[in-house]
Amino acid sequence: MNIHKNAKLTPAGRERMVMAMLSGHTPKAAARAAGVCPRTARKWLKRFEQEGPAGLQDKSSRPHRLRWVRPQPLAEEVVALRMQRLPGKEIAVRTGLSAATVSRILRAAKLSRVKDLDPPPPPKRYEHSKPGAMIHMDVKKLGRFSGIGHRITADRATATRTIGRGWEFVHVAIDDNSRIAFSLIMPDEKQQSSIAFLKAARAYYRSLGIRIERVMTDNGSCYKARAFTTACRRRGIKHVRTKPYTPRTNGKAERFIKTALNEWAYAQPFETSELRAAELPKWLHRYNHHRPHSAIGDKPPISRLPQTGNNLLRVHS
Repeated sequence: MNIHKNAKLTPAGRERMVMAMLSGHTPKAAARAAGVCPRTARKWLKRFEQEGPAGLQDKSSRPHRLRWVRPQPLAEEVVALRMQRLPGKEIAVRTGLSAATVSRILRAAKLSRVKDLDPPPPPKRYEHSKPGAMIHMDVKKLGRFSGIGHRITADRATATRTIGRGWEFVHVAIDDNSRIAFSLIMPDEKQQSSIAFLKAARAYYRSLGIRIERVMTDNGSCYKARAFTTACRRRGIKHVRTKPYTPRTNGKAERFIKTALNEWAYAQPFETSELRAAELPKWLHRYNHHRPHSAIGDKPPISRLPQTGNNLLRVHS
């Protein structure tokens, strides 16, 4: 055995300490002289009394018993039974293994949880070849408020109550190719507001030289309305709806909403929802013109369009 370079006791030092205790010194006094604790002194004294001088030598730290190595066919049988939706305890009864062993096999195979038996399909990533080929649209509902809430102040007694203040609806659009985004806060999510937002989004993208060819939405009532489909058709826009209960199909809009909430809506404690709404155009400009986007090589979305002017924020009265 190799002695650790910082070890306070060697076999010879242990023997001196044990001999001191056998000659009448207390474990506390002998331990103090050796620079160890009394518990260590008593341990080595006990080993010497049981095994003699050999008990003062270092021993292997290898455990007395090793875990049984299960045969591979048995592990495969456990996995096969699990794929039949059998619980771990029933698998243990059928195979004659302990429940703990079955649990270890299932953890190693990443089949411990029921949802592991039906993993989600891998994401199908796509990107249209040019700006305007597909615009993703969605709506996010946010509560109105007239003061900072308890989630910021951490004080329910002094925080302003926002119950009954109503809602505002953030309509968003994002271009599939360039990731250029547009958003407006509307009074509701009904068909007339959706049509008004469609018109505003079309005008915004046209100002950038982008012609909208398709619009993808979920199956919300405002988008399923015949008037919205008619509004798209009149402007030469094809309306595409996602498959029901599959929000990942419209994932670019979903991800943009999450980014907007983190970097705009909840990024700072606004005094009122009106101040929050006033910050939205500024944040959109930063998102489109300055913020690096990981999906397009850490460049801002506007970089995918020919630059015809400056990108300074213009305030419209």
